[in-house]
Amino acid sequence: MYYLGLTARLLLVLVFVVTALGKSWRRTSFDAFVSSLTALRLFPRRLSTPVAVATIAAEAVTAVLLAVPATASAGLALSIVLLAVFAAGILAARRGGRQVPCRCFGGTGAPLGVPHVIRNVLLAVVAATGLAATALASVPAAPHPGGVMIGAVTAAVATLLVVRMDDLLALAAHPTTAVSFGGPTRPAVRPHR
Repeated sequence: MYYLGLTARLLLVLVFVVTALGKSWRRTSFDAFVSSLTALRLFPRRLSTPVAVATIAAEAVTAVLLAVPATASAGLALSIVLLAVFAAGILAARRGGRQVPCRCFGGTGAPLGVPHVIRNVLLAVVAATGLAATALASVPAAPHPGGVMIGAVTAAVATLLVVRMDDLLALAAHPTTAVSFGGPTRPAVRPHR
């Protein structure tokens, strides 16, 4: 159970670090995030920047709490709350008929929709599983390096899939289109027969 909790924590640390950095690393990314929050129309326009700052701060604090073993349970609980709020916000915007670009990780621009809600719910399930595993498991005196490595690799691969979800969905929906990471897409070149 310890390694299950560790893997959940590592996955969520990586996801929250990428989200916080993706939204705040460059001014243009932050401005795009603020614009997407404004377009959600879930609160007054004047609160978009403070909500953006609070969101990034909450993601960063969550990552730190998850990374420190003594505060891991608080980090997992905060993860569940944040992910539930994100899912609810997306659902509210969709019910209002708003097509808002996803700036979850800084900038794909794919419209927020059901896949984003599912992603947040699945991450919340990971957090809940991690919380249960952390509560039930005893910390080994010396964690086995193999178990830690498997958890770390699993978390890294899962993080890559979570972060690149929009690209993977676009590729699955249009298999003859080449996905350019961060740039415009072009038709794939088909071999001549």
